[in-house]
Amino acid sequence: MAAADGTEAHAAAAAPALTLDAVRGAGKPGLARALAAMERTGAAPAVAALLDAAYDAPVGHVLGLTGPPGVGKSTLVNRLIALWRGRGETVGVIAVDPTSRATGGALLGDRTRFKTDPEDQGVFVRSMAAREALGGLAELTFPATVLMRALFDHVIVETVGVGQSETDVGQVADTVAFCIQPGSGDSLQFMKAGIMEVPDLFVVTKADLGTPAQKAVADVEGALSLAAGRGDWTPPVLSVSADRHAGLDAFIDAVAAHARSLAAPAEALATRRAAQARAWLMAAVRARFGSAGTALMDPAALDARTDRFFTARTSLLASLDVVRTDG
Repeated sequence: MAAADGTEAHAAAAAPALTLDAVRGAGKPGLARALAAMERTGAAPAVAALLDAAYDAPVGHVLGLTGPPGVGKSTLVNRLIALWRGRGETVGVIAVDPTSRATGGALLGDRTRFKTDPEDQGVFVRSMAAREALGGLAELTFPATVLMRALFDHVIVETVGVGQSETDVGQVADTVAFCIQPGSGDSLQFMKAGIMEVPDLFVVTKADLGTPAQKAVADVEGALSLAAGRGDWTPPVLSVSADRHAGLDAFIDAVAAHARSLAAPAEALATRRAAQARAWLMAAVRARFGSAGTALMDPAALDARTDRFFTARTSLLASLDVVRTDG
């Protein structure tokens, strides 16, 4: 027994520190270890402290790509990675995949869709299984995004292709791009599904199809002309052909323009990110404790700009567990 305890103590001492500086210094292996720790022990104090540090030190912009299956999101991600890396900018990708019924893990995985150099420390791709989530996101997508936006110039979140229910990508992304395939009816369907208010950009893929792509652009522009205004930002409708590398620079420029629009109003980006953190907290409370849990919450706990938000969230969930047990 003493020998086993000594082995465990040695393993603990040998484990890399789970701090933001340590993760940055360890490259992709360090990030992979940190994400694995989040999956295993998301409520651990060290994980919460890491996320607190990352939340307070964002360096990157988060782009959410959503849209129906087969629209070409993964091909677009590949092109964006190549373009940004060509400019010397770093890219992190979170691909939220359908869940394998056999393993419970991500069905498609990292390597089936994304072609990256495993030795390139400036790009990192991670798949996550959506499991029962209906909004196209995995439970760990938000904390993983928080960590990765502290490490990369750009973070792309590509959501599982479940059509019109993919509105939750707005709960992690700074800029949401909705991808539409020409001739598929998507341009009409999204108008009926409540997704129109979510995207900051509309992207018609496969622009090389010609007339069908032009019609899809016109359909979306017509729908937007009937929609209510959205303040100072008017979502552009873009067309791209990832296969032919057409329209990609304009797409990147539009993402950058939206990022600048968030920086112009005082704290607009911080407000958006705080709302995302609050939504993530509320989702966790509802999932574990139902409406009774939300009724017991201190309103101050909903302020995502509280110091050490992730540590406070862990404490809050533990407190609600105690109340439920005592009740």
